[in-house]
Amino acid sequence: MSGVSFEKAIVELEEIVQKLENGSLNLDESIDVYQKGIELSNFCAKKLDEAERKITMLVQDKSGNLSEVPFLNEEE
Repeated sequence: MSGVSFEKAIVELEEIVQKLENGSLNLDESIDVYQKGIELSNFCAKKLDEAERKITMLVQDKSGNLSEVPFLNEEE
């Protein structure tokens, strides 16, 4: 999926969901579209994970000094 932006992948994934919900595809088309949707979903999840690892927070200590610390998800 090189060259595909996160935003374009999300749009395409939304289109796939609409096609599948519509029910107008035959079985083979549905399977193909579903597989493409899984690929896009995995791509988007990977991009979000990469972005989360890059996010840092600026924290100010009691002395007023700022330092960068990794952003931690509330679930962690």
